[in-house]
Amino acid sequence: MPPGLKAKDSNGVWKETQDSKIDTLFNKPNQFQNRIQFQETWINSKLCHGNTYVMKIRNNSGVITELRILDPEKVVPLVADDGSVFYQINPDNISGLPAQVTVPAREIIHDRFNCLFHPLIGVSPIYACGMAAMQGKHILESSAFFFKNGGKPSGVITIPGAIDAEKAKEIKNNWDTGYTGDNAGKTGLLSGGAEYKPITMSAVDADTVEQQKLSAEMVCSAFHVPAYKVGVGDTPSYDNIEALEQQYYSQCLQVLIESIELLLNEAFELDVRKQVELDISSLLRMDSERRMKTLGEGVKNTILTPNEARKKENLPPVEGGDALYLQQQNYSLPALARRDASDNPFSTSSSQPTVQPDEPASKALSDSEVIAMKAMIRGMIAK
Repeated sequence: MPPGLKAKDSNGVWKETQDSKIDTLFNKPNQFQNRIQFQETWINSKLCHGNTYVMKIRNNSGVITELRILDPEKVVPLVADDGSVFYQINPDNISGLPAQVTVPAREIIHDRFNCLFHPLIGVSPIYACGMAAMQGKHILESSAFFFKNGGKPSGVITIPGAIDAEKAKEIKNNWDTGYTGDNAGKTGLLSGGAEYKPITMSAVDADTVEQQKLSAEMVCSAFHVPAYKVGVGDTPSYDNIEALEQQYYSQCLQVLIESIELLLNEAFELDVRKQVELDISSLLRMDSERRMKTLGEGVKNTILTPNEARKKENLPPVEGGDALYLQQQNYSLPALARRDASDNPFSTSSSQPTVQPDEPASKALSDSEVIAMKAMIRGMIAK
């Protein structure tokens, strides 16, 4: 999820903007890590320890040039008598500090959650699921030792009377050689009253798998991760990739992502019209069929221009694609309000006045008509 800087324009719309210093930090936060490694370390520290400490490295001009994630076990929050917060950092090669130092809170980005006992000390979700994790660990260790020692015997051979150790060892070796491994399933022959008794799995043994599943589900619950994401739960039956990823985002990732965004806003001292935003479009990306349908509806309903829809698919703009399109039969709300305010809003006749067509121009007179007209005019004059 690449971070980006956005600014609010005069219409209140957030648009991407550029800042060379901040963009450089986004791409290469420090000399040890790239963007992906930096984000991974940030999240791992917060989930495993409940706290992430990021130290700002500044140049002589006071401009932030690096962001370095510290070892959470080597940082101690301190509170002065006047309420000021400081952080004591023990020697750490990553931080570049050869000796213990104490720095003010403005030089540290402190991301924390589950602050159960102190507002400056976060607690890992492991605190809530530690017992379940230990139970699963012991179950796996027990199974590992069990199978390391050959597993549970499928049965035992009983012989009437007493036999010495050598005879018992001989019978066991003969059985293992003739009827186990590649020879498993062959018909066994016993003599001297010997009897083979199979051992069935007990109810406790059969419940081991369910116990492991329960332990895994409890750990997932503490971290707010859907169980099917780690392979221990049933995948939802509905076929909608976007809905599944939206559930994962809102249930698990949203609080982590928004915490990072807010803390980076504070670290860079951005004003209220600028903000850092992680691009989650790849996380919530729909399947191709639903994506095309959604973009088509956006263009059809004048929410997106064709070029904006094409940009989301990483396609170049086309001529005339920066305009919004709407069908002719759609009416504005004021027009509908005027119609409803009329005497008969349900009338199908047009309220526009009928414009009568102009009378066609008189036809030109023929030669005979002209002569007759002249004679009539002369007669009228003579009288």
